[in-house]
Amino acid sequence: MEAIRSRQNELVKRFIALGGDPKARQEAGEYLCAGQTLLREAVASGAEVTCVLSAEDIPGLPVRLATPEILRAVSPLQNSPGPVFTVKMKPLPPAEELKRAIVLENVQDPGNVGTVLRTADAFGMDMVALCGACADPYNPKTVRASMGAVFRQSVVRTDLAGLRDALRGLPLYGAALAPGGLDVRDLPTDRPLAVAVGNEGRGLTEELLALCAGTVRIPMGPRTESLNAGVAAAVVMWEMVRKEI
Repeated sequence: MEAIRSRQNELVKRFIALGGDPKARQEAGEYLCAGQTLLREAVASGAEVTCVLSAEDIPGLPVRLATPEILRAVSPLQNSPGPVFTVKMKPLPPAEELKRAIVLENVQDPGNVGTVLRTADAFGMDMVALCGACADPYNPKTVRASMGAVFRQSVVRTDLAGLRDALRGLPLYGAALAPGGLDVRDLPTDRPLAVAVGNEGRGLTEELLALCAGTVRIPMGPRTESLNAGVAAAVVMWEMVRKEI
């Protein structure tokens, strides 16, 4: 098999688009990853690896050979020797299997979103819903921050108008400092539910809170006003499952 050498190759153009354009990723239902570690994680997770650009053949995978120059051109990592590969987005679970979900609103940092995906995978969330101006879960930075959890975690992106449909009937609680909120340790975890977390600067919007059955608060010391969104989501998810672990 002859190695791809030209940046004008259609596959190279496609890889570059998937690495840099959220719309291209959404339309294709695929995203771009790089590196041996993530490739091993994708295969071990049962993710659908659709194409691999590599300097050498990898048995059992759909490989196209490419020169080191091409690998550097398409890789989202600096000075990456490859491989660079594409993966199908994980489908959403059937409605009857949706019992627990975490919702993020306007969490713009890819590192935070990746951390939430990783934690959601660890604590067995059935779905992560991203609402508003959240970082793209399939941005290469988010994918790396998820440490491979993106291969296993179902993710849906929606706006406020579509959030109820996305949650498919799950009662929604909002993490907020509002007076009268339920202590997070008292969440009704004996039944299906979803909890929303906003960004640490502004919290949840009033519009999202209006969709909630109630609010929950994380008890904190008097000198602390808020937690990082990833940390807050981790606390909430732990409380959602700790009685079963």
